[in-house]
Amino acid sequence: MGQDVIVACDFATKEETLRFLDYFAQEEKPFVKIGMELYYAEGPEIVREIKRRGHKIFLDLKLHDIPNTVEKAMRVLSKLDVDMTNLHAAGTVKMMEAAVRGLTREDGSRPLLIAVTQLTSTDQERMTEEILIDRPLEEVVITYAKNADKAGLDGVVCSPLEAGIVHEAVGEGFITVTPGVRFEESDKGDQSRVTTPARAKELGSDYIVVGRPITQAADPLEAYRRCVRDFVDVQPEEHNKEFCFPEL
Repeated sequence: MGQDVIVACDFATKEETLRFLDYFAQEEKPFVKIGMELYYAEGPEIVREIKRRGHKIFLDLKLHDIPNTVEKAMRVLSKLDVDMTNLHAAGTVKMMEAAVRGLTREDGSRPLLIAVTQLTSTDQERMTEEILIDRPLEEVVITYAKNADKAGLDGVVCSPLEAGIVHEAVGEGFITVTPGVRFEESDKGDQSRVTTPARAKELGSDYIVVGRPITQAADPLEAYRRCVRDFVDVQPEEHNKEFCFPEL
């Protein structure tokens, strides 16, 4: 599985987003994530505009509803030229199977479809006390990943800390897309389960999703290039001493 850095374009407007993308040199077209805030503000046209600029797109809308509704929503999304989209694994195997049907076009093609296991802002305490799931977090993530695989999905969204155990449980070809990635000196913000790009590589992430450490950097282009160097270009053992996030 190839590795890539996905830049989370968590902006409120089209203008902010395109201004940010203008930082990138003509030959550099990072894979970008369009989330709820931007999509709800600008609609499908923002997807079309970013695709016209030559970027791959992860449309991060995290669908979660009854199977019939999700199938119809995915049918609409299948008409957009995105490369990846997602839903919540908690919606059950039946819902995920419906999503695959809706997302698959008449010619049999479809974007990559991945399932959110547990948000990286969720820790064991919150999961147990607020969501009333009393199983260990890692066990829940693995079970949700197996359900996603059973439903025919391509992978899951999980913490980098769980990427390795997902691959062990489901297979190396099953994609792990991992937010919760920060540089060692970055603020964790609202994330609970985080690592550095180099550590995410070492743990087996296929894609890392990085937002504020790039989008709010003084030099976004250099911050992006640093992520690529750390995650894609350099062997993880070269970073073990320089970047070392504590296990959470």
